[in-house]
Amino acid sequence: MVGFENHIGKITISDGYITDIVRHTVTDCFGVSGLSGVNAFKRAVSALTFGRAFRNSSGVSVRTGRNGGLVIDLHIIVSYGTNISAAVGSIVHNVSFSVEEAIGVPVERINVFVDEMQP
Repeated sequence: MVGFENHIGKITISDGYITDIVRHTVTDCFGVSGLSGVNAFKRAVSALTFGRAFRNSSGVSVRTGRNGGLVIDLHIIVSYGTNISAAVGSIVHNVSFSVEEAIGVPVERINVFVDEMQP
């Protein structure tokens, strides 16, 4: 849950809502075949690397960063022949814009992991 307070009052946004926004934005990006489900091995590697395990298996993880912004981890499947650098740049830009526009909370960092390539 992400919560903040403004002149109107306290606002709480569920992780599921943010995850849905991110999921729809990522799947609309060029070269992305889909999101990769996170299995037990990937969850363990994520826990060791970032100190936090994935809570769900949808390929999207959202948490609050140190500076109050959101940190989003994505596990994606790209189409064969796609320029991965360009695709990741597009994903980062589009997800950041969509999330900030929808909920008004800044995105601190987006980590994109390319797990598979599909023909």
